Amino acid sequence: MNNDGENEMRFNIKFLLILSITAFIFFGCGEKKNEEIKEENQTHGKEEITLTSKAMKEMGIEIQTIKNETLTGLIKAAAKLIPNQDYEAQVGSLIQGRVHKVFVKEGDNVKAGQVLMQLEGLEIGELKAVYLKAKSNLDYYKAVYERQKTLIEQNIGSQKVLQEAKADYEKASAEFNAEDKRIHAVGLSHEDVLENGTLEHIAGILPIKSPINGIVTERNVVIGQLVEANTLAFKIMNISNLWADGQVYEKDISKLSGKPEIEFTTTAYPNEKFNGTTILIGQTVDERTRTIKYRASLQNKNNKLKPQMFGEMFIPVTGNVKGIAVPNDAIIKEGGKSFVFAALNDTTFSKKIVGLGNNLGDMTEIISGVSEGEKIVVKGAFFLKSELMKEMMKESD
Repeated sequence: MNNDGENEMRFNIKFLLILSITAFIFFGCGEKKNEEIKEENQTHGKEEITLTSKAMKEMGIEIQTIKNETLTGLIKAAAKLIPNQDYEAQVGSLIQGRVHKVFVKEGDNVKAGQVLMQLEGLEIGELKAVYLKAKSNLDYYKAVYERQKTLIEQNIGSQKVLQEAKADYEKASAEFNAEDKRIHAVGLSHEDVLENGTLEHIAGILPIKSPINGIVTERNVVIGQLVEANTLAFKIMNISNLWADGQVYEKDISKLSGKPEIEFTTTAYPNEKFNGTTILIGQTVDERTRTIKYRASLQNKNNKLKPQMFGEMFIPVTGNVKGIAVPNDAIIKEGGKSFVFAALNDTTFSKKIVGLGNNLGDMTEIISGVSEGEKIVVKGAFFLKSELMKEMMKESD
């Protein structure tokens, strides 16, 4: 076996070894976590409390049998607001020129077509001059062609002269169209070149206009500055519509489908909910965070929301997803852990550690610690916790 073959074999062995270790760690950790919860529940299973029927009634204790059913509710995901790329524009010039005047500053509201600044330069003047010459030629040859057609209609013209006039007219038309496209490509309009509806030549001034309605968020030019084709002179942003980019964990991908309406909240407006429409569900999982991108479009009424604000996105659970969910009141959190009270019989209850999944509005998904068919306390769990603590304090005394 040559050296290349030996090296390839060593690489394959190392790769398989690393893959085996990774799989062992991944699945081993999952099993270890479940075993830890089982072990904790065995310990906490000794934390039992028995109540009288009268005490249960006074505490408002209610018991419910756990069912594995279709999950409904909301997935909560951290999100950040970013500009809608269709409502954002970078403004510059395609040709070189020196800043003649600037009409706006950062923070100004502008309309589409509004002049932001003027550039002056020789190249601008040359573009206008060539355009005007092409238009003049077109007007002349068009008049000649129309005259020859009239003469033919009166039977006093020559077909040869008519064909020559037509060829000259078509050539002039093609040249004019080319120059017309050139001036529009750099941002000039027909009105910018002509003055008072005449062909009088205007100085080499190029107006730079805003392509959209919005707010000037950047101004990077001053009077007298030389502007190149790659200079970013202004940045315009319209925040009437923003994107909310959320991160949904890999384990919840199966709960996403379609493009549902979502809600967005932020600490800047704690009592308000902003509605949006799903426009993107990412197709790749981030290797570091194990999440996918979830994007929604928000109508930003009165421009209250701002780009780069942080908040939370609430996404409806869709599809036929099965699981266990219990009322939020059934779950007690203590010391970084969550537990419920399982009903051993009609009056005796045991504390059980559980693993939590998604918050689904008034319900919370349970992913470990309890199983279908068990009975748990769904109302009055807080009072049970208090009574259990009293009993434990008596025993310690």
